[in-house]
This record gives sequence, structure tokens and C-alpha cells, in this order.
Amino acid sequence: MQFSYEVNDSYAEVKSVGRLNMVAAPKLREVVNEVVAGGSSRVVVNLAETDFMDSSGLGALIGCLKAARQAGGDLRIAGVQPQVKMVLELTNMDRVLTAYPTAEAAFGDD
Repeated sequence: MQFSYEVNDSYAEVKSVGRLNMVAAPKLREVVNEVVAGGSSRVVVNLAETDFMDSSGLGALIGCLKAARQAGGDLRIAGVQPQVKMVLELTNMDRVLTAYPTAEAAFGDD
């Protein structure tokens, strides 16, 4: 699992490549916490290249959402693949983590 991030004008985009599971979840939390600590409280996690997520990955996303909101911002997800979408729907977390088609669209109306 690889993570990278880019800070744009109004948000930071964290790109996730690979499987978001119990091995990768702590790294996602670390990267998002680094982004938020750097002053970007509006974060988009781009999951376009993430084809699998388990409960640990879901927990990491919720933890990252909490960190962003505590900093006065928000966390949104983009490019959600079918298996990840299924996990979100089965847990009803799709109501909390609204999926957007692209990272640009996630904060496009704000």
C-alpha cells in the first residue's frame, strides 16, 4: 500500500494505491494526521486505485474524518471502487463518508 499527498488551493488530496487493510490502515492515519498538522484540514482521500478495504481500513477512514473535523475541516472520499463501496454500504458508513466521483468534485461546491 502506498500513500502520497498533494496540497491544493482549497484542500489536500491523499492518494491511496493498493489494499486498505490492517497493515495499511495505520499508515493512512499517519499520512492524514501529517496533512492536518500541516494546516490542511480539508482532506480528500482518493480511493481510485484502492480495490480492497476491510474493517481496519474503514476504521482508519473514520479516525481520519474525526481528526479533520477536530481541526475545523472535513474529510471526503473520491473514486470509490466497487468492493470499497460495498463495505461502506453494508456498514451504513456511506451516510457518513459520502463518495464523490473525483477529488476535484469532493470540495468543488464549497
